[in-house]
Amino acid sequence: MRRFKSIINYGYHTLDESGTGTLASHLKSRSVIRFTGPDTIKFLQGLLTNDVHRFAEPPGQRTSTLPTPNLPTVSEPPMYAALLTPQGRFLYDLFLYRPLRPGEKLDRFGSAPGSEQDRPVELLADVDASFLDEILLTFKKYRLRSKVEIESVGGDFSCWQRFGGNLVKNSEAAEEPEAASVGWGSGVDHAAILSSRGNDDGWQWFRDPRLNCLGFRGIFPSDKMPPLVETDIETDEKNYQLWRIEKGVAEGSTEIPKGEAIPHEYNFVGLNAISFDKGCYVGQELIARTHHRGVIRKRLLPLKFLGDNEKEVEQKVAPGAEVFDTASNKKVGSVTAALGCRGLGLLRFEEALKGSLAIQGQEDIKVEAIRPKWWPANWFPGHQEQSAVA
Repeated sequence: MRRFKSIINYGYHTLDESGTGTLASHLKSRSVIRFTGPDTIKFLQGLLTNDVHRFAEPPGQRTSTLPTPNLPTVSEPPMYAALLTPQGRFLYDLFLYRPLRPGEKLDRFGSAPGSEQDRPVELLADVDASFLDEILLTFKKYRLRSKVEIESVGGDFSCWQRFGGNLVKNSEAAEEPEAASVGWGSGVDHAAILSSRGNDDGWQWFRDPRLNCLGFRGIFPSDKMPPLVETDIETDEKNYQLWRIEKGVAEGSTEIPKGEAIPHEYNFVGLNAISFDKGCYVGQELIARTHHRGVIRKRLLPLKFLGDNEKEVEQKVAPGAEVFDTASNKKVGSVTAALGCRGLGLLRFEEALKGSLAIQGQEDIKVEAIRPKWWPANWFPGHQEQSAVA
């Protein structure tokens, strides 16, 4: 019988990056759907913001076409992408994985696989569990005559995240999986991958495709404990949510308002979710126009909620609360997510990073907006010295 680490809860206070060990969370807010059939790649390629053709390339020969500022030098799954409305507004986010085909599995010596090109591609998608039925209906609406089957397999698979300060610092080391593909590829430490899998089915951890500082993500069979979790501290998913919020990253169709959010404002380009080379997909026209125009005045920012003594205190701030500049008394934006003394806000960032902010109607709650360290400099030229988080 496996020995489980006791679940801890940090009370949703700031997680100290320098002192936090490796944490692991079962993401109950996420579920899994499966796409199978000969038209799977073509079907998703015409819908999603990222270049799904990558999953059709032979293992070890993949190259990335994503011209995004945070992409690692070696392409790796899972792939982060979004499904948009025809008007280019956000609907759902997905992490796409391609499970190993039998002919692609490493042997016990870590040798390269043989070829099995005739088997139809199967893709698994990590999606927002609260909108699972709606997501399935939306994909099936677009299916038409495409030869692709779409089904929920949330009972068979679970989504997990490994994160924490020590993991971020050690993630360049050989003991962490540096997979360039789901199976094998050049520049991959096969011994490290085999040890991280923990079984012969090919299930393993991968770097979070959005940002290295978010840690590692994976889909695993629900009846098995993911590899390496026994050496971690298993913790409530709220602590992973707080880790994300501190980095300024939203996830799911609640934190990223469904049918309203503009992907550029929620930093999808910097999170490696958009390919500008792939051609047409649903909502692509607005994405391309916004990108080439290059004028984005509002962005999602991490927030600190402060009391009268200018120290972080847990506050009752509801999503949708307005943030205003106390000097000009003008609205700067609104809170999109809040947890304890931290939150996310969609703000006019030039004003937000210079002004003295507070919550409208709760003037005793001061707000500090922070520019994340991972933001490319060209998003906010001339303000590189502003306070930042990882």
